[in-house]
Amino acid sequence: MRHLWRGAATVLEANRTGASTVPSRALYPHQWSWDSAFIAIGLRRLDPVRARREIETLFSAQWADGRVPHIVFNPAVPLDAYFPSPDFWHSSLAAPAPRAPETSGIVQPPVHALAVWLVHRAAPRDPASRAFLARMYPRLVAWHRYLSESRDLGGAGLAALVHPWESGMDNSPCWDAPLARVLPAPRASYRRADLDHGSAADRPTDLDYGRYVRLAAAYRDSGYADRAERPDGARFAVEDPGFNALLIASEYALAAIAAELGEDPGPRTRRARGLTEVLVERLWEPGAGLFLSRDLEGKAADPPEYGAAGLLPLLLPWLPEGIAGALRAALRGPRFGLGTRSLLVPSHDLTSPQYDPRRYWRGPAWFNVNWLLLRGLRQHGDPAGAAALRDAFLRAAGATAFAEYVDPGTGRGLGAREFGWTAALCLDLLAEEGVGE
Repeated sequence: MRHLWRGAATVLEANRTGASTVPSRALYPHQWSWDSAFIAIGLRRLDPVRARREIETLFSAQWADGRVPHIVFNPAVPLDAYFPSPDFWHSSLAAPAPRAPETSGIVQPPVHALAVWLVHRAAPRDPASRAFLARMYPRLVAWHRYLSESRDLGGAGLAALVHPWESGMDNSPCWDAPLARVLPAPRASYRRADLDHGSAADRPTDLDYGRYVRLAAAYRDSGYADRAERPDGARFAVEDPGFNALLIASEYALAAIAAELGEDPGPRTRRARGLTEVLVERLWEPGAGLFLSRDLEGKAADPPEYGAAGLLPLLLPWLPEGIAGALRAALRGPRFGLGTRSLLVPSHDLTSPQYDPRRYWRGPAWFNVNWLLLRGLRQHGDPAGAAALRDAFLRAAGATAFAEYVDPGTGRGLGAREFGWTAALCLDLLAEEGVGE
């Protein structure tokens, strides 16, 4: 496994850009929010100082309202290298945004507190690491406050997405129903830079992309106000189980950080348990053995779509045991087929007519999702299942030159190669076995 360690470390060095790390030099040439969190988790095994810098660089672009933008733009990158580019978002004109650097205005899943805690645990006796915790704690609190207040669009306590990109699972079939009412932006009004670096068969369709652009433009034109009215045909508000599971997992991490800093962890722990109860009450579907998203702007899709986001609450420690058992069964059942039809957990239901093993989040297996589910299996008493998933993860990553994602049935690499979080999470899993240390 030493060769895999060296290969992963080489990828992270090659993707390094100043104080941060890009997901992919060609396809994603800026800093992405949840990518940097996962990259820092791997970097802690290689260089804890760099891991801390990765996260602090991201949070240096945090908005005054607490939000952490999903992209921090590198001004050295040409505008036409990625769309939507800084001149689309105009973040520096928005009241709560920093004047520099330029960022997007939407967010991504809040895995950051978990990343901060894991990075600290790599060097817990280092005074620099404790100082890092002290600097990050108020920033993380502000981030969670933004999600719990500004994004509680359903009134029950869960954070809502205002754009599919915020889920991290951009073109999941779970968004097809709420997107159907969105009027797409004219195709001539934007240029898809992503198709310069990837096959159109692997990427979202033009129809979906037009809808994404329409939603982003309407949100921008509202001044990035979460509760502002949107034009007809430009509304999206969804409670996503994956996003909220990561928020709850990060609440537990915030509790651990608070305790480390000598503060009372109780409020954070109680909030995490309370949000878990709300998550179960609002998004658990007993008949499917899975969590479903809730569209706050319309009725539920019929038939429903089942995505890997509905499995991510397996991360949570105070999940009712019956639900945890059902999620473990769903992983191996016909919808996801882990260990039978699937080498790694697919991003979408294998039995759905919308399943596509190669198109972005409509079926391929993603390494960050599988890393999270591996932790969930460990959390809920399945070390053997976690070990098997770990081995499959490392084999697939090594065989595909650290691909962005893979066909879950064949393991064929898809999307970008030498992808940041794939390499980083390989380092994390290898280090558990003492490889590279």
